[in-house]
Amino acid sequence: MDSGKFPESFAWGAATAAYQIEGGWDADGKGLSIWDTFTHQGGDRVFKNQTGDVACGSYTLWEEDLKCIKQLGLTHYRLSLSWSRLLPDGTTGFINQKGVNYYNKLIDSLLEMNVTPLVTLYHFDTPQAVEDQGGWYSEKTVETFEQYAKFCYSTFGDRVKLWITINEPGIVSRLSYEEGLLAPGKKDVGFGAYLSAHNMLKAHAKAWHAYNTFFRDKQKGLVSIALNSDWAEPLDPNSLADKEACERYITFNLHWYAKPIFIDGDYPTLMKTEISRKSQEEGLTTSRLPEFTNEEKSMIKGTADFFCLNYYTTRKVRALVTTLSKPSFNSDMGAEGIKDPKWPESGVEWLVVVPWGIRKLMAHIKHTFGTPDIYITENGFAQSDPPILKDIHRWGYFKETLTEVLKAIRLDGVNVKGYFAWSLLDNFEWMYGYSVRFGLFHVDYDQTNLPRTPYYSATEFAKVVKGNELI
Repeated sequence: MDSGKFPESFAWGAATAAYQIEGGWDADGKGLSIWDTFTHQGGDRVFKNQTGDVACGSYTLWEEDLKCIKQLGLTHYRLSLSWSRLLPDGTTGFINQKGVNYYNKLIDSLLEMNVTPLVTLYHFDTPQAVEDQGGWYSEKTVETFEQYAKFCYSTFGDRVKLWITINEPGIVSRLSYEEGLLAPGKKDVGFGAYLSAHNMLKAHAKAWHAYNTFFRDKQKGLVSIALNSDWAEPLDPNSLADKEACERYITFNLHWYAKPIFIDGDYPTLMKTEISRKSQEEGLTTSRLPEFTNEEKSMIKGTADFFCLNYYTTRKVRALVTTLSKPSFNSDMGAEGIKDPKWPESGVEWLVVVPWGIRKLMAHIKHTFGTPDIYITENGFAQSDPPILKDIHRWGYFKETLTEVLKAIRLDGVNVKGYFAWSLLDNFEWMYGYSVRFGLFHVDYDQTNLPRTPYYSATEFAKVVKGNELI
């Protein structure tokens, strides 16, 4: 590479999610979300039983967030809408105008600053009323989500031109409905991940088609879905079992959603074969993986205008020996991801620093899914609490990762259109509460005004954004 310059009009952003930063959990007519219910039930589901009731206070302190965005010089900002703040019972039967006003102020202010909003419809926070009707287990939620999406397009789409329907459906499927670690805390092992994924894929597709049919011609926007994935390599490159396990690991994580959306509307053959075989061995008459009808396959195929990738880390993978008595997503996958002890660690146990993984993953996406435009919609590094303001290690992670992104663009011909750091602010990090910090800006939770202070990584990131290059 002859220089560290990124392409012209490269999107530089930071990302947040409504429940993680807004607070105001019951303010101005907002309805309950599953995360309000989940955290209020206690029982050590979250670190020290912490909640997002106040979080970063962004519902009232949103102008402070805008100052952070301005300080970074961002061209884009990724935010999510709180479904239950807009529609308290999840349906358009009652619209909370104060919620609409909040997002209107935020979107209008971003545009006045020449910052392009990238808006996520759903980032983990299902309205409790929708969950009470079955949540992502229910076909009814597919229709409810489609109506919610139409409402958002009609309300904000005159100004919002980049949309994400669902953030990390794979995480929702596995951690919310299979392992019970995230709200709503269901532990339906062997079944929950697949059923919830099935309905999320249909809901995403319906939301995409709603935009395509009713809004695209006038609003001229783009719609996608944010998929998370590790990169993976066999633990023993000479072991056939490990190589096959590695293929299953990527298939059961990335291809589970990406193949239906970007290729043919159906699940990967490898998933269908493995889950069907194991279901049969368990004495079941049908596979635990649901099937799409031909009509549904046609509906799902091609429902993304660009590829949104959330990447954090990489794993070495080995074959997992399982017992038939306990069907589960992991036993179906038959693969175990392992951290190489040589890889530096972050402030949260699952995130080890492997910047080169993002380049390999994006090359894989290019070759597998037809050279799509890729936005890296999340990438970040955690510090444990209390954090260090001079976060040299985090900036090292960002700089090395951005170097690999540049290599992907220049050397591999990957169409990377933008990069969004996770996160703009330290925030409520789901089951970890406030014990880990991903922010470019430090939030002092001990002070009532929740002041934001830039980390060293923020000042260095701002230099990259300003010059559109790595120095």
